Amino acid sequence: MSLPNVLSRGDDFLNEYPRQSPLWRFFSYGTCALTIGLSKLVLKTLYNVELNNFDRLEKAIDRSQKENRSLMTMMNHMSVVDDPFIWGVFPWRIYRDLDSIRWCLGANNVCFKNKFLATFFSLGQVLSTERFGVGPFQGSIDAAIRLLSPDDTLDLEWTPHSEEPKILKPNFSPLVKTIKHDYIPPVKRFKPSWLHVYPEGFVLQLHPPFSNSMRYFKWGVSRMVLEATVPPIIVPIFTTGFEKVASEEAAGTGMKRYIPSNIGAEIKVTVGEPVDDAVIEKYRDEWKRLVEKYYNPECPGELSTELKYGEEAMDLRSRLAAKLRTQIVKIRDEECHFEKEDPRFKSPAWWREYTLTEGESDPDVKFIGKNWAIRRLQSFLTEKEEENDNTSG
Repeated sequence: MSLPNVLSRGDDFLNEYPRQSPLWRFFSYGTCALTIGLSKLVLKTLYNVELNNFDRLEKAIDRSQKENRSLMTMMNHMSVVDDPFIWGVFPWRIYRDLDSIRWCLGANNVCFKNKFLATFFSLGQVLSTERFGVGPFQGSIDAAIRLLSPDDTLDLEWTPHSEEPKILKPNFSPLVKTIKHDYIPPVKRFKPSWLHVYPEGFVLQLHPPFSNSMRYFKWGVSRMVLEATVPPIIVPIFTTGFEKVASEEAAGTGMKRYIPSNIGAEIKVTVGEPVDDAVIEKYRDEWKRLVEKYYNPECPGELSTELKYGEEAMDLRSRLAAKLRTQIVKIRDEECHFEKEDPRFKSPAWWREYTLTEGESDPDVKFIGKNWAIRRLQSFLTEKEEENDNTSG
Protein backbone atom coordinates (compact mmCIF):
# COMPACT_ATOMS: atom_id res chain seq x y z
CA MET A 1 0.00 0.00 0.00
CA SER A 2 1.09 3.55 -0.65
CA LEU A 3 0.45 6.72 1.30
CA PRO A 4 -1.12 9.79 -0.33
CA ASN A 5 1.87 12.08 0.02
CA VAL A 6 4.17 9.49 -1.55
CA LEU A 7 1.90 9.27 -4.59
CA SER A 8 1.62 13.06 -4.72
CA ARG A 9 5.41 13.48 -4.75
CA GLY A 10 5.58 10.85 -7.47
CA ASP A 11 3.12 12.91 -9.50
CA ASP A 12 5.18 16.05 -8.95
CA PHE A 13 8.35 14.29 -10.11
CA LEU A 14 6.70 12.93 -13.25
CA ASN A 15 5.09 16.30 -13.98
CA GLU A 16 8.52 17.89 -14.48
CA TYR A 17 8.07 16.95 -18.16
CA PRO A 18 4.88 17.28 -20.27
CA ARG A 19 4.28 13.54 -20.42
CA GLN A 20 0.53 13.93 -21.13
CA SER A 21 1.24 15.86 -24.33
CA PRO A 22 0.64 13.98 -27.62
CA LEU A 23 3.78 15.64 -29.02
CA TRP A 24 5.86 14.43 -26.07
CA ARG A 25 4.46 10.91 -26.43
CA PHE A 26 5.25 10.92 -30.16
CA PHE A 27 8.88 11.91 -29.65
CA SER A 28 9.18 9.64 -26.62
CA TYR A 29 8.09 6.59 -28.60
CA GLY A 30 10.35 7.63 -31.47
CA THR A 31 13.33 7.99 -29.12
CA CYS A 32 12.70 4.56 -27.59
CA ALA A 33 12.09 2.86 -30.94
CA LEU A 34 15.24 4.34 -32.47
CA THR A 35 17.34 3.29 -29.48
CA ILE A 36 15.92 -0.23 -29.56
CA GLY A 37 16.50 -0.44 -33.31
CA LEU A 38 20.14 0.63 -33.03
CA SER A 39 20.66 -1.86 -30.21
CA LYS A 40 19.23 -4.63 -32.35
CA LEU A 41 21.49 -3.66 -35.24
CA VAL A 42 24.63 -3.82 -33.09
CA LEU A 43 23.68 -7.08 -31.43
CA LYS A 44 22.58 -8.84 -34.62
CA THR A 45 25.61 -7.86 -36.68
CA LEU A 46 28.38 -8.09 -34.09
CA TYR A 47 27.38 -10.62 -31.42
CA ASN A 48 25.83 -14.04 -30.86
CA VAL A 49 22.69 -13.56 -28.78
CA GLU A 50 20.82 -16.33 -26.99
CA LEU A 51 17.42 -15.58 -25.46
CA ASN A 52 15.95 -18.18 -23.13
CA ASN A 53 12.41 -18.51 -21.77
CA PHE A 54 11.08 -15.34 -23.38
CA ASP A 55 7.59 -16.86 -23.17
CA ARG A 56 7.72 -16.22 -19.40
CA LEU A 57 8.07 -12.50 -19.95
CA GLU A 58 5.47 -12.41 -22.70
CA LYS A 59 2.95 -14.19 -20.48
CA ALA A 60 3.71 -11.75 -17.66
CA ILE A 61 3.07 -8.82 -20.01
CA ASP A 62 -0.32 -10.31 -20.94
CA ARG A 63 -1.12 -10.94 -17.27
CA SER A 64 -0.24 -7.37 -16.40
CA GLN A 65 -2.89 -6.06 -18.75
CA LYS A 66 -5.55 -8.64 -17.86
CA GLU A 67 -5.10 -8.21 -14.10
CA ASN A 68 -4.54 -4.43 -14.20
CA ARG A 69 -1.22 -4.82 -12.39
CA SER A 70 2.03 -3.19 -13.36
CA LEU A 71 5.01 -5.27 -14.45
CA MET A 72 8.41 -5.06 -12.77
CA THR A 73 11.44 -6.73 -14.31
CA MET A 74 14.66 -6.86 -12.31
CA MET A 75 18.10 -7.78 -13.61
CA ASN A 76 21.74 -8.11 -12.61
CA HIS A 77 23.88 -5.13 -13.63
CA MET A 78 27.15 -6.06 -15.36
CA SER A 79 27.64 -3.33 -17.93
CA VAL A 80 26.93 0.28 -18.83
CA VAL A 81 25.21 -1.05 -21.97
CA ASP A 82 22.79 -3.35 -20.10
CA ASP A 83 20.30 -0.64 -20.89
CA PRO A 84 19.55 -0.20 -23.80
CA PHE A 85 21.00 -3.42 -25.24
CA ILE A 86 18.72 -5.67 -23.20
CA TRP A 87 15.78 -4.20 -25.17
CA GLY A 88 17.47 -5.09 -28.44
CA VAL A 89 17.36 -8.75 -27.42
CA PHE A 90 13.57 -8.96 -27.18
CA PRO A 91 11.38 -9.17 -30.33
CA TRP A 92 9.78 -6.07 -31.82
CA ARG A 93 6.26 -7.38 -31.25
CA ILE A 94 6.25 -6.42 -27.57
CA TYR A 95 6.94 -2.74 -28.33
CA ARG A 96 3.56 -1.96 -29.86
CA ASP A 97 3.15 1.53 -28.38
CA LEU A 98 4.64 3.86 -25.78
CA ASP A 99 2.79 2.12 -22.95
CA SER A 100 4.60 -1.09 -23.93
CA ILE A 101 8.02 0.50 -23.39
CA ARG A 102 9.69 0.00 -20.04
CA TRP A 103 10.48 2.75 -17.53
CA CYS A 104 13.75 2.59 -15.64
CA LEU A 105 15.98 4.58 -13.29
CA GLY A 106 19.24 6.25 -14.36
CA ALA A 107 22.03 7.93 -12.41
CA ASN A 108 21.55 11.69 -12.22
CA ASN A 109 25.28 12.44 -12.54
CA VAL A 110 25.57 10.30 -15.69
CA CYS A 111 22.29 10.47 -17.60
CA PHE A 112 21.09 13.93 -16.52
CA LYS A 113 24.24 16.03 -16.24
CA ASN A 114 23.13 18.54 -18.88
CA LYS A 115 19.87 19.68 -20.47
CA PHE A 116 20.33 17.69 -23.69
CA LEU A 117 20.98 14.40 -21.89
CA ALA A 118 18.20 15.09 -19.40
CA THR A 119 15.69 15.59 -22.22
CA PHE A 120 16.94 12.57 -24.18
CA PHE A 121 16.78 10.18 -21.24
CA SER A 122 13.44 11.56 -20.08
CA LEU A 123 12.04 10.92 -23.56
CA GLY A 124 13.50 7.45 -23.17
CA GLN A 125 11.39 6.93 -20.02
CA VAL A 126 14.31 7.08 -17.59
CA LEU A 127 13.87 8.58 -14.10
CA SER A 128 16.70 10.70 -12.71
CA THR A 129 18.04 9.02 -9.57
CA GLU A 130 20.56 10.43 -7.10
CA ARG A 131 23.13 8.15 -5.50
CA PHE A 132 25.65 8.40 -2.65
CA GLY A 133 23.81 9.19 0.55
CA VAL A 134 20.48 10.37 -0.85
CA GLY A 135 18.95 6.96 -0.20
CA PRO A 136 15.60 5.40 -1.11
CA PHE A 137 13.41 8.31 0.01
CA GLN A 138 13.74 10.47 -3.09
CA GLY A 139 11.63 11.63 -6.01
CA SER A 140 12.55 8.93 -8.51
CA ILE A 141 11.53 6.15 -6.10
CA ASP A 142 8.25 7.93 -5.33
CA ALA A 143 7.72 8.27 -9.10
CA ALA A 144 8.45 4.57 -9.59
CA ILE A 145 5.86 3.72 -6.93
CA ARG A 146 3.38 5.98 -8.70
CA LEU A 147 4.07 4.29 -12.06
CA LEU A 148 3.54 0.88 -10.49
CA SER A 149 0.16 2.08 -9.21
CA PRO A 150 -2.53 1.98 -11.94
CA ASP A 151 -4.54 5.19 -12.02
CA ASP A 152 -7.81 3.51 -11.07
CA THR A 153 -6.32 1.86 -7.96
CA LEU A 154 -5.25 5.00 -6.13
CA ASP A 155 -6.35 5.30 -2.54
CA LEU A 156 -5.44 8.88 -1.86
CA GLU A 157 -7.99 9.30 0.91
CA TRP A 158 -6.38 6.65 3.11
CA THR A 159 -7.34 6.81 6.77
CA PRO A 160 -5.73 4.62 9.47
CA HIS A 161 -8.01 1.72 10.38
CA SER A 162 -7.64 2.73 14.00
CA GLU A 163 -9.42 6.04 13.31
CA GLU A 164 -12.90 6.76 12.12
CA PRO A 165 -13.11 8.20 8.58
CA LYS A 166 -13.06 11.94 8.84
CA ILE A 167 -12.43 15.07 6.84
CA LEU A 168 -8.90 15.04 5.52
CA LYS A 169 -6.39 16.77 7.74
CA PRO A 170 -4.46 19.74 6.36
CA ASN A 171 -1.26 17.70 6.19
CA PHE A 172 -2.75 15.34 3.65
CA SER A 173 -1.71 15.87 0.06
CA PRO A 174 -4.19 18.08 -1.81
CA LEU A 175 -4.14 15.42 -4.54
CA VAL A 176 -7.33 13.46 -3.98
CA LYS A 177 -8.64 10.71 -6.18
CA THR A 178 -11.96 12.06 -7.30
CA ILE A 179 -12.10 12.09 -11.08
CA LYS A 180 -14.85 14.69 -10.98
CA HIS A 181 -12.37 17.12 -9.36
CA ASP A 182 -10.24 17.43 -12.49
CA TYR A 183 -7.41 15.18 -11.35
CA ILE A 184 -5.06 14.66 -14.31
CA PRO A 185 -2.57 11.79 -13.98
CA PRO A 186 1.05 12.79 -14.67
CA VAL A 187 1.44 10.20 -17.45
CA LYS A 188 -1.19 9.52 -20.05
CA ARG A 189 -1.34 5.75 -20.29
CA PHE A 190 -3.79 3.16 -21.53
CA LYS A 191 -2.43 0.09 -19.75
CA PRO A 192 -0.39 -0.65 -16.61
CA SER A 193 3.24 0.46 -16.72
CA TRP A 194 6.35 -1.68 -17.05
CA LEU A 195 9.24 -0.74 -14.75
CA HIS A 196 12.72 -2.27 -15.16
CA VAL A 197 15.19 -2.04 -12.28
CA TYR A 198 18.83 -2.83 -11.53
CA PRO A 199 18.55 -3.24 -7.74
CA GLU A 200 22.33 -3.38 -7.19
CA GLY A 201 22.57 0.29 -8.15
CA PHE A 202 26.04 -0.03 -9.72
CA VAL A 203 27.70 -2.04 -12.47
CA LEU A 204 29.64 -5.02 -11.13
CA GLN A 205 32.43 -6.73 -13.05
CA LEU A 206 34.76 -8.98 -11.05
CA HIS A 207 37.79 -11.02 -12.05
CA PRO A 208 37.52 -14.84 -11.90
CA PRO A 209 36.63 -16.84 -9.92
CA PHE A 210 33.96 -14.28 -8.96
CA SER A 211 32.64 -13.42 -12.43
CA ASN A 212 28.87 -13.17 -12.88
CA SER A 213 28.25 -12.32 -9.24
CA MET A 214 26.00 -9.62 -7.80
CA ARG A 215 26.08 -6.96 -5.10
CA TYR A 216 23.36 -6.83 -2.47
CA PHE A 217 20.03 -5.26 -3.48
CA LYS A 218 19.19 -1.78 -2.23
CA TRP A 219 16.05 -0.67 -0.43
CA GLY A 220 14.60 1.28 -3.35
CA VAL A 221 13.31 -1.91 -4.97
CA SER A 222 11.70 -2.91 -1.66
CA ARG A 223 9.87 0.41 -1.44
CA MET A 224 8.51 -0.06 -4.94
CA VAL A 225 7.14 -3.51 -4.18
CA LEU A 226 5.76 -2.65 -0.73
CA GLU A 227 4.25 0.75 -1.48
CA ALA A 228 2.61 0.35 -4.89
CA THR A 229 -1.18 0.40 -4.56
CA VAL A 230 -1.35 -3.13 -5.97
CA PRO A 231 1.47 -5.69 -6.04
CA PRO A 232 3.35 -5.67 -9.35
CA ILE A 233 4.05 -8.83 -11.31
CA ILE A 234 7.79 -9.34 -10.76
CA VAL A 235 9.93 -11.12 -13.35
CA PRO A 236 13.65 -11.75 -12.69
CA ILE A 237 16.19 -11.75 -15.54
CA PHE A 238 19.82 -12.87 -15.52
CA THR A 239 22.27 -11.89 -18.27
CA THR A 240 25.85 -12.60 -19.22
CA GLY A 241 27.92 -11.17 -22.06
CA PHE A 242 27.09 -7.47 -21.95
CA GLU A 243 30.21 -7.02 -19.82
CA LYS A 244 32.20 -8.20 -22.87
CA VAL A 245 30.59 -5.55 -25.07
CA ALA A 246 31.62 -2.79 -22.65
CA SER A 247 34.35 -3.93 -20.29
CA GLU A 248 34.98 -1.70 -17.30
CA GLU A 249 38.67 -1.82 -18.24
CA ALA A 250 37.80 0.80 -20.87
CA ALA A 251 36.25 3.22 -18.36
CA GLY A 252 37.86 6.65 -18.63
CA THR A 253 39.59 5.89 -21.94
CA GLY A 254 37.69 8.35 -24.12
CA MET A 255 36.20 7.02 -27.35
CA LYS A 256 37.35 3.46 -26.62
CA ARG A 257 34.73 3.39 -23.91
CA TYR A 258 31.97 3.69 -26.52
CA ILE A 259 33.31 1.28 -29.14
CA PRO A 260 31.88 -2.26 -28.85
CA SER A 261 34.61 -4.76 -27.94
CA ASN A 262 35.01 -8.56 -28.14
CA ILE A 263 33.17 -8.83 -31.45
CA GLY A 264 31.52 -12.21 -31.81
CA ALA A 265 31.13 -12.77 -28.07
CA GLU A 266 28.13 -14.66 -26.76
CA ILE A 267 25.38 -12.76 -24.97
CA LYS A 268 22.94 -14.83 -22.98
CA VAL A 269 19.66 -13.54 -21.55
CA THR A 270 17.57 -15.85 -19.37
CA VAL A 271 14.11 -14.92 -18.12
CA GLY A 272 13.05 -16.49 -14.84
CA GLU A 273 9.65 -17.49 -13.51
CA PRO A 274 7.62 -14.64 -12.00
CA VAL A 275 8.01 -14.28 -8.25
CA ASP A 276 5.22 -16.07 -6.39
CA ASP A 277 2.43 -13.58 -5.63
CA ALA A 278 1.86 -15.21 -2.24
CA VAL A 279 5.44 -14.43 -1.24
CA ILE A 280 5.05 -10.78 -2.17
CA GLU A 281 1.71 -10.48 -0.40
CA LYS A 282 3.31 -11.77 2.80
CA TYR A 283 5.78 -8.88 2.82
CA ARG A 284 3.11 -6.35 1.81
CA ASP A 285 0.82 -7.50 4.63
CA GLU A 286 3.69 -6.98 7.04
CA TRP A 287 4.17 -3.46 5.64
CA LYS A 288 0.47 -2.67 6.09
CA ARG A 289 0.68 -3.69 9.73
CA LEU A 290 3.70 -1.43 10.22
CA VAL A 291 1.85 1.49 8.63
CA GLU A 292 -1.09 0.97 10.98
CA LYS A 293 1.27 0.73 13.93
CA TYR A 294 3.63 3.59 13.18
CA TYR A 295 1.72 6.18 11.16
CA ASN A 296 2.06 9.78 12.28
CA PRO A 297 -1.34 10.99 13.63
CA GLU A 298 -0.39 14.58 12.79
CA CYS A 299 0.32 13.67 9.19
CA PRO A 300 -1.14 10.23 8.42
CA GLY A 301 -0.64 10.64 4.68
CA GLU A 302 3.14 10.75 5.05
CA LEU A 303 5.81 8.20 5.91
CA SER A 304 6.64 8.69 9.56
CA THR A 305 10.22 8.63 10.86
CA GLU A 306 9.60 5.15 12.22
CA LEU A 307 8.35 3.94 8.82
CA LYS A 308 11.51 5.30 7.22
CA TYR A 309 14.23 4.54 9.72
CA GLY A 310 12.70 2.36 12.43
CA GLU A 311 14.29 -1.04 13.01
CA GLU A 312 11.20 -3.00 11.95
CA ALA A 313 10.75 -1.07 8.69
CA MET A 314 14.44 -1.27 7.80
CA ASP A 315 14.50 -4.98 8.59
CA LEU A 316 11.47 -5.56 6.37
CA ARG A 317 13.02 -3.72 3.44
CA SER A 318 16.29 -5.60 3.92
CA ARG A 319 14.59 -9.00 4.04
CA LEU A 320 12.50 -8.28 0.96
CA ALA A 321 15.51 -7.01 -1.00
CA ALA A 322 17.42 -10.17 -0.05
CA LYS A 323 14.48 -12.35 -1.10
CA LEU A 324 14.23 -10.65 -4.49
CA ARG A 325 17.96 -11.16 -4.98
CA THR A 326 17.57 -14.91 -4.47
CA GLN A 327 15.19 -14.99 -7.44
CA ILE A 328 17.96 -13.86 -9.80
CA VAL A 329 20.56 -16.04 -8.08
CA LYS A 330 18.25 -19.00 -8.74
CA ILE A 331 18.40 -18.35 -12.49
CA ARG A 332 22.17 -17.94 -12.29
CA ASP A 333 22.68 -21.22 -10.45
CA GLU A 334 19.93 -23.51 -11.73
CA GLU A 335 19.36 -22.39 -15.31
CA CYS A 336 22.73 -20.89 -16.29
CA HIS A 337 24.67 -23.50 -14.29
CA PHE A 338 27.35 -21.28 -12.78
CA GLU A 339 29.21 -22.38 -9.69
CA LYS A 340 27.58 -21.26 -6.47
CA GLU A 341 28.10 -17.60 -5.71
CA ASP A 342 30.47 -16.65 -2.88
CA PRO A 343 28.19 -16.26 0.20
CA ARG A 344 29.91 -12.99 1.13
CA PHE A 345 28.31 -11.20 -1.80
CA LYS A 346 24.77 -11.35 -0.44
CA SER A 347 25.77 -9.38 2.65
CA PRO A 348 25.22 -5.58 2.67
CA ALA A 349 27.61 -5.30 5.62
CA TRP A 350 30.36 -7.08 3.70
CA TRP A 351 29.94 -4.80 0.67
CA ARG A 352 29.97 -1.65 2.81
CA GLU A 353 33.21 -2.70 4.49
CA TYR A 354 34.76 -3.77 1.19
CA THR A 355 33.85 -0.45 -0.44
CA LEU A 356 34.90 1.73 2.52
CA THR A 357 38.32 0.04 2.61
CA GLU A 358 38.53 0.16 -1.21
CA GLY A 359 38.99 -3.60 -1.36
CA GLU A 360 41.61 -3.96 1.35
CA SER A 361 39.23 -5.88 3.65
CA ASP A 362 39.09 -8.78 1.15
CA PRO A 363 41.94 -8.42 -1.38
CA ASP A 364 41.07 -11.72 -3.08
CA VAL A 365 38.02 -10.01 -4.64
CA LYS A 366 39.22 -7.82 -7.50
CA PHE A 367 37.22 -5.52 -9.75
CA ILE A 368 37.62 -5.24 -13.49
CA GLY A 369 38.06 -1.50 -13.72
CA LYS A 370 36.88 0.40 -10.65
CA ASN A 371 34.35 -0.04 -7.90
CA TRP A 372 32.13 2.93 -8.71
CA ALA A 373 30.44 2.72 -5.32
CA ILE A 374 33.57 4.33 -3.83
CA ARG A 375 32.71 7.95 -3.06
CA ARG A 376 36.23 9.20 -3.68
CA LEU A 377 35.83 8.36 -7.37
CA GLN A 378 32.78 10.59 -7.73
CA SER A 379 34.01 14.04 -8.70
CA PHE A 380 30.49 15.49 -8.65
CA LEU A 381 30.05 15.01 -4.89
CA THR A 382 30.50 17.90 -2.50
CA GLU A 383 32.40 17.43 0.75
CA LYS A 384 29.14 17.19 2.68
CA GLU A 385 27.74 14.57 0.31
CA GLU A 386 30.85 12.47 0.76
CA GLU A 387 29.92 11.76 4.35
CA ASN A 388 28.88 8.17 4.81
CA ASP A 389 25.14 7.66 5.16
CA ASN A 390 24.37 4.35 6.82
CA THR A 391 20.62 4.75 6.29
CA SER A 392 20.68 4.71 2.50
CA GLY A 393 19.94 0.99 2.19
